[in-house]
Amino acid sequence: MKITVTDRASQWFREDMGMTGRGIRFFGKVYGKTPVHQGFSLGMTPDDHPRDPVVTMTKDDVTYYITEGDEWFFVGYDLTIEYDPKTDGPTYIYTENGEL
Repeated sequence: MKITVTDRASQWFREDMGMTGRGIRFFGKVYGKTPVHQGFSLGMTPDDHPRDPVVTMTKDDVTYYITEGDEWFFVGYDLTIEYDPKTDGPTYIYTENGEL
């Protein structure tokens, strides 16, 4: 499992969310859907103090991570975060990685 953040998505997090020097936690939440989960959606929240991270990625002085408690949501997938100009925000791509 890994996290990849594109250059344009990184710029959006820094400029639009003011996240420089901070952390962002990704997690699974009830309700919604993703291309790989029915009944669950992806959430994110600013969180500068990771507790039990299972994967981290730092780009442009922002740390993106998933904690042990949310590992279930991402098992078997890598997460790529891109910028979508139509919604002026992030979009998430799940790529199977063969890990289970």
